[in-house]
Amino acid sequence: MTAIPQGRTRRAALASAACALAVTGAMVLTGCSSEDPDAGTNGVGKLSAGQIQAKARAAAEAAPAVRLAGTVVTSGRTYKLDMQLKADGGTGSVTSQGATFGLLRVGKQLYLKADADFWSHGGDTASAGKLDGKYVKVPQGDPAYKKFSGFTDKAVLLDGLLTLHGKLVTDGHHDQSGTRTIRITGDAGSGGTLDVSLDGKPYPLRLVRGGGAGTLSFSDWGKDFSAAEPAKSETVDYGKQLPTS
Repeated sequence: MTAIPQGRTRRAALASAACALAVTGAMVLTGCSSEDPDAGTNGVGKLSAGQIQAKARAAAEAAPAVRLAGTVVTSGRTYKLDMQLKADGGTGSVTSQGATFGLLRVGKQLYLKADADFWSHGGDTASAGKLDGKYVKVPQGDPAYKKFSGFTDKAVLLDGLLTLHGKLVTDGHHDQSGTRTIRITGDAGSGGTLDVSLDGKPYPLRLVRGGGAGTLSFSDWGKDFSAAEPAKSETVDYGKQLPTS
């Protein structure tokens, strides 16, 4: 058997080492073999950024339910959300300016649940005690209805969130809590970034809104939950307008 020259062996070893070190994300040096990052996925990673955004929006709209958590900045105020949403209702909690309150929507009826401190901010301490810990019906004509009902409306909320602004491009393969994703950005991130699942349906999994307008994670796509009318003993109908809070 002919011996392989030592110099050739050393060069082969160095070439193999160079290939191993050259892998950075999905980029590899020419001549080095690598696994296809889209192998075994739903295939959206091979699409353009615009197509990925459209696929993600379509999957989100078709899903019967979703849970979203994170922050939304609107009109100069930051809201921390943890909401479960579906077509005919939603439930969860919202925190703003140090106050946390619950929201529940069943059909068109919206309820707000908070402690006495929340209700007493407007100075009506007498009413605050009666409303403490109760599901308070929010009249549709009350300013609070317009302000908070959108947080419980899957269609409205996702429609306002799942649009990146500016020029869309893909920004590599990533991972969100163990799920492979493809990331798309608008205007190099200033218009927002969105991670879309490469496993199963192309659901949105993480959104960073442009302009520092908040970050949200999405989970439990298609997982149903209870959003039923609360018991009458737990409900207060305050009238045509809630006290200022």
